[in-house]
Amino acid sequence: MASYSSIAVRELPLFPLPEVVLFPGRPLPLHIFEFRYRIMMNTILETDSRFGVLMWNPIQDQIAPVGCCAEIVQYQRLADDRLKMLTLGQQRFRVLEYVREKPYRVGLVEWIEDAPPEQDLKPLAKDVDQLLRDVVHLSAKLTGQEIELPDDIPDLPTELSYWVASNLYGVAQEQQALLEMQDTAARLQRESEILTSTRNHLAARTVLKDTFNSLNK
Repeated sequence: MASYSSIAVRELPLFPLPEVVLFPGRPLPLHIFEFRYRIMMNTILETDSRFGVLMWNPIQDQIAPVGCCAEIVQYQRLADDRLKMLTLGQQRFRVLEYVREKPYRVGLVEWIEDAPPEQDLKPLAKDVDQLLRDVVHLSAKLTGQEIELPDDIPDLPTELSYWVASNLYGVAQEQQALLEMQDTAARLQRESEILTSTRNHLAARTVLKDTFNSLNK
C-alpha cells in the first residue's frame, strides 16, 4: 500500500450512484434496498453516519475519482430491512485507492477544498444569481407556469456555486466537472456560461412563441 500523509486522509464507505452528483450543503434522499448497501448503511448508522457518494457512469462503467461525503440526517426502516433516508452533502473528497470491494466498497480518501479566492467573488456571484432568476422567469413565461425560486438560495459565493451546480438537470458529467473544480471563481464562471447559454436559448424561444401568438390573434 502506498504511504500517505495522515492529514485529512481517512477510510470511507463508498456508495456509487448512477448519474448522481452530490454537492456540499445539498440534500440527497435515498431508498436503500440492495443487500450490500443495507449492510453498509446499518454499519454506518452504528458509527458516524457518514459515507461517500460517487457518480457512476453506467454506460462506461466508470466511477468518478472525486465525490462528496454524505451524512445521514433522517432515516426510516421499511419492510425487508430496506431504508428510506435523507442525507446532506458535507465536504468533498478524492479517492486515493480502494482498500476493499466487498461486501461494499471502502476507499482511502483525502478531503479537498477550494483554494482561497484571489479576488472579490461577490460581483460574479451576483451575476450568476441574476442569470438564474432570468432563466426561471423566462421558463415560467414559456411554459405558462408559476415557477418560484426558494428563499434560501445562498448568498456566499462558494455555497451559491454548489447550489447552482446541484440544480443543473440532465448534465451529470458537467456537474462532476464542477464538483472537481477547486476554484470558486472558475466554478461560478462556468455556471455563468451555462446559464447565459440557457437564458439566450429560452429568450429566443419566448420571442418565437410571442410572434406565433400575435400572428394567430
